[in-house]
Amino acid sequence: MQLYFYELHEGATDLMTDALLVSERDHTPAQFVGMVEAARRAVIETFEEDTLVEAIARELERSHGFTYIADEKLRASMSVGIEDEDTYLVEQSDEFRSIVAEMERS
Repeated sequence: MQLYFYELHEGATDLMTDALLVSERDHTPAQFVGMVEAARRAVIETFEEDTLVEAIARELERSHGFTYIADEKLRASMSVGIEDEDTYLVEQSDEFRSIVAEMERS
């Protein structure tokens, strides 16, 4: 089975939140844009998720059969680093969420 991957990003002025989605169908970029715009319109006034990206991802899952790779679906998460002590299994917790941070290295 072939899988196709899609990504959503929160706006530049918000907390950097991304969502990965998987589909068994290959959607063109234009089709994906249309689905995302429709999902955004469907949830923008009423979403209860922590972020708009998450709400749109869940709506795409409900309405178009995508699978949203949310934290609760992860079976295992690893932290990896150069040093042995920096490589370990991350314990799952309802208190913490995954986020992506973009940093400038100087």
